Amino acid sequence: MNNSLVIIPTYNEKENIEAIIAEVFSLEKTFDVLIVDDGSPDGTGQIVKDLQSKYNTTDKRLSLLERSGKLGLGTAYIEGFKYAIDRKYDYIFEMDADFSHNPYDLQMLYKSCHDQGHDMAIGSRYAKGVVNVVNWPIGRVLMSYFASVYVRFITGMQIMDTTAGFVCYKREVLETIDLDGVKFIGYAFQIEMKFTAYKFGFSIEEVPIIFTDRTKGTSKMSHGIFKEAVIGVLQMKINSWFKKYLKEEAAPAAEGTTSEVESTMQA
Repeated sequence: MNNSLVIIPTYNEKENIEAIIAEVFSLEKTFDVLIVDDGSPDGTGQIVKDLQSKYNTTDKRLSLLERSGKLGLGTAYIEGFKYAIDRKYDYIFEMDADFSHNPYDLQMLYKSCHDQGHDMAIGSRYAKGVVNVVNWPIGRVLMSYFASVYVRFITGMQIMDTTAGFVCYKREVLETIDLDGVKFIGYAFQIEMKFTAYKFGFSIEEVPIIFTDRTKGTSKMSHGIFKEAVIGVLQMKINSWFKKYLKEEAAPAAEGTTSEVESTMQA
């Protein structure tokens, strides 16, 4: 069985879904794909079903989880993580369906974890400032960038892109985190996953990527999502004071200390 699974949550992505799947399957590195569709009324799920007969001729490379409605980004990924853990994938990826994340960059995230030994690799928009964001209005860029500044201030994490949704996890990270205990379902989910991995002492690297805003379909972003993140970060930090992140519960860290990794992320 292939060792890598890319999880792509979808809601009304009929304009992008066939192309994004084809791009992932065209890569030199082999990835399996799991689509988690929240009952898209535009027929996204049916398109994936039709594609399964094309891609699953020898191995089951394309899978689909259909849900009853729009249940939230976080819960979609949690279901995908559990699916990946049950099937013993070693490397589990988060990626958007709208080409804001370049499928080619999956290979860079994989190399960060597989070749360089990191436990978690983040496709980072802000590792080199804000120059790697394309086609976003400046107001949205600044809101996203300073959201991460705020998160770093509150949590102490030295991660430049705390809300990034382009991530590779080693399976051990997801097995260590209590997935049923994850509180947030919007974009604060991305912050919570990074913060929890950080608290357990896992090795985290930010890999610079070019982020390009979608050209097809409709954005799911809203001010309510950012409000959840702002309030949620405070709640998360306070709750962490009453939790124990025991070293023996975490998988062995990659070479280098956490502080060394954080210094790398700041460079």
